Amino acid sequence: MSESNKVLKEIMAGSPMRIAISVLLGFAIGSIFMAAFSDSVVASYATFFSTPGDTFRAAGQTIVDGYTALFNGSIVNLQADNPVSMFRPITETLRLAAPLIMAGLGVSLGFRVGLFNVGGTGQMVMGLLGATWVSTRMSMPYGIHMVVALLVAVIFAAGTGALVGFLKAKTGAHEVIVTIMLNYVAINLFTFFLRQPNLLLEHGGGGNPKSDPPALTAQFPHLLGDSFQLNLGIILAIGAAFVYWWLMERSTIGYRFRMVGHNASAAKAAGISVPKTYVWAMAVSAAFIGLAAANQGLGENSGLTASIHANIGFDAITVALLGGSRAGGVVVAGLLFGAFKAGSPAMQIMGVSPEVLGIIQALIVLFVAAPPLIRAIFKLPKAEVK
Repeated sequence: MSESNKVLKEIMAGSPMRIAISVLLGFAIGSIFMAAFSDSVVASYATFFSTPGDTFRAAGQTIVDGYTALFNGSIVNLQADNPVSMFRPITETLRLAAPLIMAGLGVSLGFRVGLFNVGGTGQMVMGLLGATWVSTRMSMPYGIHMVVALLVAVIFAAGTGALVGFLKAKTGAHEVIVTIMLNYVAINLFTFFLRQPNLLLEHGGGGNPKSDPPALTAQFPHLLGDSFQLNLGIILAIGAAFVYWWLMERSTIGYRFRMVGHNASAAKAAGISVPKTYVWAMAVSAAFIGLAAANQGLGENSGLTASIHANIGFDAITVALLGGSRAGGVVVAGLLFGAFKAGSPAMQIMGVSPEVLGIIQALIVLFVAAPPLIRAIFKLPKAEVK
């Protein structure tokens, strides 16, 4: 087993206790950044030595206000004056979490096979390319149109992933390098289509071109009416988590995936074709990311721009690491980061810089991805890496 695979296995073998500690540490250290650079706290620095209590009170109030705003913006707005405004935050968290969960499942599958799929962005963009073409250039009955567009998104993304697996199997090319390069290819290809007059996606031209909006027959329906943006994507995310669990924990294919990830040499000796497994694993990994692409492309009622991928492919790596590459863990991690996205505007209104949430996310990943650091601080036992 290579050293990189050992590190990856140790990260994924993290106990719920270590992951919980990582999250709490992220919030704790994030609180320091939140308070230290708040306008009210900075203003009190001039009198710190004469009245230090003012600084500490301002810092404490900033932290309370910031996390209260995060709660109100992502769970329930207790200050709302009507039920729609009160419960919209939780629906936004679910809506924003859906693509993170689906893409996180795809990255997680790669981890379980010993592959580091850094190409989520490129695979998502290729899925968006296919879904947007079907949803804007083809006419079909309601429902069928949506299903076909979704399937095309999955096929386009899976094909991109399969190409990575094929190159690794046939040439030994490392999947990290290949996926990073394909990210650039996919993004620029998508932008090219957007900028060409009347070619597939272009709408209106100009300095910031965008696609035509998806046809009404292809759009994801809203689950709670027009007052909320929550759509079918969250149902797909839950279904994808169940499929992932069954595939990796109960199916023969999942057993082969896990066996290759555990020890490729032993899997080969047992008669498993490791090269074919790499191709199929990357294809299935990208297929889950294709579901996230469909969510982004068909969950909108306006035209798509080149930034519609919203860096979900990279955020999915964070979700997969925090979730321990297990279905339940990925769902919880996706909901957490969806809450961050939903609550960020409310925190900004309260005067807290939205970059603080980025710092918290980065710290959580740092602690999750650095098991020796957490073990050293809290004297935790080392996770067994089989």
